[in-house]
Amino acid sequence: MLLVLCLTEITSWGVLYYAFPVLAPAISADTGWSLSAVTGAFSAGLVVSALAGIPVGRLLDRWGPRWPMTAGSVLGVPAVVAIAWAGSWWWFLAAWLLAGLAQSATLYPPAFAALTRWWGGDRVRALTGLTLVAGLASTVFAPLTAALLEPHGWRGTYLVLAVVLGVVTIPAHLFGLRGPWPDAPPPPRGADAGTIARSPAFVLTTAAVFLGAFCGFAVAVNQVPLLIERGLDVGTAAWALGLGGLGQVLGRALYTRAVGRLGARARAVVVLMGLAATTALLGLLPGPAWVLVAAAMLTGAARGITTLLQATAVSDRWPSQYYGRLNGLLSAPATVAVAVSPWAGAALAGPLGGYPMLFVVLAGAAALGAVLALGSRPRVYCG
Repeated sequence: MLLVLCLTEITSWGVLYYAFPVLAPAISADTGWSLSAVTGAFSAGLVVSALAGIPVGRLLDRWGPRWPMTAGSVLGVPAVVAIAWAGSWWWFLAAWLLAGLAQSATLYPPAFAALTRWWGGDRVRALTGLTLVAGLASTVFAPLTAALLEPHGWRGTYLVLAVVLGVVTIPAHLFGLRGPWPDAPPPPRGADAGTIARSPAFVLTTAAVFLGAFCGFAVAVNQVPLLIERGLDVGTAAWALGLGGLGQVLGRALYTRAVGRLGARARAVVVLMGLAATTALLGLLPGPAWVLVAAAMLTGAARGITTLLQATAVSDRWPSQYYGRLNGLLSAPATVAVAVSPWAGAALAGPLGGYPMLFVVLAGAAALGAVLALGSRPRVYCG
C-alpha cells in the first residue's frame, strides 16, 4: 500500500499541480488570457482543495482511503479534460474548481492519513518514504509536460495527462488500497475532535504550519527572480532551483536523524527556525554564484523537512482516531498559503524594494511560526 501511494502521489501531483507551471505561459499566449488570470484560476482550485479537504478528512477517518481516493481519481480525469477543452476563462476557472475537489482527495493529506493509521508508531518512516518518492513528481512530470507541449500544444498535453492520471491512479487506488482499515486506539477522556480543534495548542500549531507553508512555497516560486536580481543568468538560476529540489529530497531523507527524535514542540521550533535562517541567508547573500546555489540547496532542504513537519503535526499531538478531520482542518490554511504565495511574493517584492528584502520578510514569517510553535504542546498528550 505504501508503494501504491508512492506511485499515485507522483502521478497526482505531476498532473494536477506540476504540469501547470510548465503550461501556464503557453495557455496565456494561446488564449489571450493574462498570465495572472490563468494563475488565478489555478489558485482558486487550490482554495477549493483546502476547503473540501475538511469533509474528506472525516470520510477518511470513518472509511479509510480506498473510496475517497478512488473517487478523487475518477473526478480528476474529467476535470483535466475540461481544462483542456476550456473555450473561455470562466470554463477554465470552473474546470480548475473541479480539479480542486479532485486534489483534496488525491494529494498529500489523504495519503498522510492513510499511512498514519496503517503504520501507527512507525508512521514517520512511512511518511518519509512517501515524501521522498513523491518529491520527484516535478522531476518526472515537468520534463514530460515540456516534451508533450511542442507536438501536442497545451490542450493536447492536458488530454494525454488526463489519460495518464486515469490509467495509473484509478485502478491503483481501487485495487491497491483494499487493506483493512485498523481501528484507532480509543482517545483519552474529553479528547474529542471538536474540543481539540478549539484548543489553543491546535490553533497555534495550525498557525505555525500556515506560516511555514507560506514561506516555503513563496521562496520556491520567487527564487529565480531573486537570483536574477543578484546577477545570475536565467539558466544558472533555473539550475539553482532544480538543485533546491534535490536539497528538498535530501532534507527529508535526513529528517529522522536531524530532528525526528526531538519532541513535537521542539521539532516544530527547530524546523521553522531552520527555514527562517536559510531563507534569510539566501536573501542577504550577495554572491558569488556558487554560494547562492549552495544557499538554495539549504533552503530546499528546510522546505522538504517542513513538509514532514506538517504530515506529523497532528499525529504527534492528538489521537490518530481523528487524524483525517484534524489534518484537514490544519492543512486547509496551509493549502491556501500554497495558493496565494505565487502572486503574494511578487506583489510584495515591489513595495519592499526588491526580492532580497522579500526573502527577509518571509524569513520573519517562518520565525514567527517558530515562536507560535512554542505553544503547540497540548496540556494532555494524546498521541
